[in-house]
Amino acid sequence: MAIPALAAVQPTSYLPSAAPAAPATGGVGFGDQLGGAITNLQSLQGASGDLAVKALTGNLTDIHQATLASTRAQVTLELVAAVRNKGVDAFNEIMRMQA
Repeated sequence: MAIPALAAVQPTSYLPSAAPAAPATGGVGFGDQLGGAITNLQSLQGASGDLAVKALTGNLTDIHQATLASTRAQVTLELVAAVRNKGVDAFNEIMRMQA
């Protein structure tokens, strides 16, 4: 069994393209980044669902595509949930400091 060349592996972006750090006066805010990540997550989940349907109906020629799409969607969901949880924890900590 031959192992595919690394050049054939396509990179993915789980979050919107990361721009270099911008000064505080401009740039993309945290909410915008999180919103972009959620939008990307929705598109990954949609693609995963479409490929899963194709796999179940027999219209998919390469089952690896469905497996990779499903894994990408799962990892992205875990990442977005972790970032959200950290944001909530930070907010709660700030609220405790004010009390």
